[in-house]
Amino acid sequence: MDRRKSIQAMLLGAGAISLGLHSCVEKGEPALEEQIIESADGYFGRTPEELERIEKLNAEQLFNEHELETIAVLSEVILPPKPDVGGPLEAGVPEFIEFIGKDMPRMQNTLLGGLLWLDNQSLETFNKEFKSLELSQQKQLLDPIAFYNPEVPTYKRPFEIQWFGLMRNLTMTGYYTSEWGIKDLGYQGNQPNVWDGVPQDVLDQHGVAYDPEWIAKCINQDTRGDIATWDDDGNLLT
Repeated sequence: MDRRKSIQAMLLGAGAISLGLHSCVEKGEPALEEQIIESADGYFGRTPEELERIEKLNAEQLFNEHELETIAVLSEVILPPKPDVGGPLEAGVPEFIEFIGKDMPRMQNTLLGGLLWLDNQSLETFNKEFKSLELSQQKQLLDPIAFYNPEVPTYKRPFEIQWFGLMRNLTMTGYYTSEWGIKDLGYQGNQPNVWDGVPQDVLDQHGVAYDPEWIAKCINQDTRGDIATWDDDGNLLT
């Protein structure tokens, strides 16, 4: 079972148990988990309309080969790759920017115009396209547009500064929403911890206390991995 299917099973499984669906599985029918996963396909992931739009956008082309190569080089200047976690190219940032540009057409003039501006500046200054420059030369072109006065509204900033800000944001978003970016952040997601109940001083403050019988069943770290059992009346046994 892949990761998405596992999440589907957990979410729908909780609902199935609460509704008593385990009693509806007849002999010879697929196992409950298989039924849950099959049903999950109708509710999780992409809708048919979304899948159709994604397929349509993937069939379109916004950037030509040269522009994609320029974006690839630029993304690694903005966010240099790290040996242990990769960089924008491993994370598919150029493809991400291509997709976002097609999905949000209002960005296209800025994206395409900025790439044209960048190459023009590069040719005028170094007689080479941006992607062929040395890193120090690339930074020489980018440094003046990488920093701006935050007091000036975005729409009042020069075009090239607006463009670079957009490219920088897309690069960071594409990378840090990827497997490599998450690894770089060190994010581990939800982790199991130990809960010992409400602190005693808080209980005393509100004049309440746990039932000793229930506290022994519910807050016992020695049995935290055991599956709870209930009687026919819904009482917790262990």
